[in-house]
Amino acid sequence: MKWDVKLKLFISAILLSITQYVYAYTYVVSVGIGDYSGYYFPVSNLNLTTKDAKTIVDLYSKNSSVDYCLLIDEKATKDRILRTIRTVFKKANEEDIVVFFFSGHGFLGGLCAYDGDLSYAEVRKAMAKSKSKNKMMFVDACRSGGMRVNNNSQNAINAAKNANVMLFLSSRNNESSLERGDMDNGYFTTYLQKGLKGNADANRDRVITAKELFDFVHSGVSTLSGETQHPVMWGNFSDNMPVMKW
Repeated sequence: MKWDVKLKLFISAILLSITQYVYAYTYVVSVGIGDYSGYYFPVSNLNLTTKDAKTIVDLYSKNSSVDYCLLIDEKATKDRILRTIRTVFKKANEEDIVVFFFSGHGFLGGLCAYDGDLSYAEVRKAMAKSKSKNKMMFVDACRSGGMRVNNNSQNAINAAKNANVMLFLSSRNNESSLERGDMDNGYFTTYLQKGLKGNADANRDRVITAKELFDFVHSGVSTLSGETQHPVMWGNFSDNMPVMKW
């Protein structure tokens, strides 16, 4: 084979890889609930959760290859959250990234939507409709790292570990997820957005992986909280799974 033919093939391969990289999309559903007046029993309202959800949307919207939906307070009902996940994420192809973000109250095994409880299993089931192999859930909620379904913790833990969705959760099952009045976001969301903006990109290749993000956020939140809040990560995924491509 002549060298000019080899060169043309090499250039074609490079252009193909660049095209695939550029046209990889990210699909985001971001939920923030501070007003819980629609919940089925009285719970306290929260101060920074809606800002958390907007921060994540603002961050991802800076990437031109992003499609997102933002659900705030009374719009974040259980039914609407699940319908939105299915609608937005079904657009994704295999190499695309899909992200579900939630900031609000949580319980062992799930999230508190505006009008009721939403289990991790229900969210994972809705996300399973997507073709994407890069699925992730970011949750900033108290006791979010706890796993329980029908009072059965071990089955829930096994299901979370084996799922093809990365669950990055803000705290252990016996910890609060903290926020402070002098900050714009909760502790977890503060370091999550810093990491996704590039601070977690340890090797500077403009692709932030699951391990890079976990190491950065876990270290930052643990230090900021005085070792009282420790993010956890569950799921069946590669350490090198991309969570953000710039």
